[in-house]
Amino acid sequence: MADDRVKNRGFRTRLSHGGRAGTHVHGFVNPPLLRGSTVLYPNMTERRASQTKRLEQELVYGIMGSETHFMLEDMIAGIEGGTRCQIVGSGLAAVTTPLLAYLKTGDHCLMPDSVYGPARNFCDRFLCDYGVETTYYRPEIDERGMAELIRPNTKVVYTESPGSHTFEVQDVPAIARAAHARGAHVLMDNTWGLRFFQPFAHGVDVSIQALTKYAGGHSDIMLGSVTTNSDADWEKVRGAALLLGQYASPDDCWLALRGLRTLAVRQDAQMQAGVTVARWLAGRPEIKQVLHPALPDAPGHVLWKRDFTGAASLFGVVFQPEYSVAATHAFVEALELFGIGASWGGYESLAVPTTGFLTRSAGTGDFGGAAVRLHIGLEEPADLIADLERGLVALRTHRD
Repeated sequence: MADDRVKNRGFRTRLSHGGRAGTHVHGFVNPPLLRGSTVLYPNMTERRASQTKRLEQELVYGIMGSETHFMLEDMIAGIEGGTRCQIVGSGLAAVTTPLLAYLKTGDHCLMPDSVYGPARNFCDRFLCDYGVETTYYRPEIDERGMAELIRPNTKVVYTESPGSHTFEVQDVPAIARAAHARGAHVLMDNTWGLRFFQPFAHGVDVSIQALTKYAGGHSDIMLGSVTTNSDADWEKVRGAALLLGQYASPDDCWLALRGLRTLAVRQDAQMQAGVTVARWLAGRPEIKQVLHPALPDAPGHVLWKRDFTGAASLFGVVFQPEYSVAATHAFVEALELFGIGASWGGYESLAVPTTGFLTRSAGTGDFGGAAVRLHIGLEEPADLIADLERGLVALRTHRD
């Protein structure tokens, strides 16, 4: 009955009370930070018994986690709608660990052309050396198109929706149906959709998060998570993580737990500000298109509206073709409130040019003009708009 009450509570309530001892326990409101490597046992019977619990949340050895890790894992699993979660040291580690868990020599992997750049690098510079072939597909692919790409040796169909930098929204349920019908596992980078997209309700087997982003919220940690919803997938992922020695700092886990307490209010504020700024940009003559899935005229809006309950504050802007790439760099450099930085999900706004910095091999990512990616932080939208106006002046007056 108590578990049912917890599940029925609102999201913000669950974030505020999850991973804590409770309101009627004497002590500090926040859980303790536990660091350690060696775990002591009272006797050899208990020591031997611990060897059978390597896949469980048990104190066995430091690399297998502590109560600090376990609390964060449980909270992320709950947010993602899964059952088990493995915390790792970075978002990239959250990408590579399940890929190594499911792929071996002779296997084939399908990746969207819009995938996160370091994930592409891992496939092209590491997996290929171990005899794993990767094919990049257009992210807008439908169920039939995906079915035609899957081979007998295709073990992983990877998704990332919206796509990195260019924000293509994928039909994840259709892709998952095609993959499962042919025995492939579906992995998804769900970092943009944290809280707003329930991966397991849409056919995903393994959900990947860069907790560095919104979960941390303050641009001061490196952390990732891999969440599953079945015992078989958990054993694959957890086993691979232990064999690879994947580990996350308990200090970063503690900071992520703290960040999760305010996740909902931060995301709501940033989502609203992001839409406000995106709509303003969409009305500017210098802008050809705004790649924000929540805007009705943006590519993928119909799928976003069907599958998502909200939007991250990260989106792309495509400039009119008369503006050069150098002019968009002048636009970015003229901004005072937007930093030039690669990460996102923190409290601060960021701007990075994307044209010329992306690798694509399936003919995607060209929107007829140079593009810039924007992240909207917690500043006042009116101040950000004034700053962007300053950048547009620099764009218009730039001479190559």
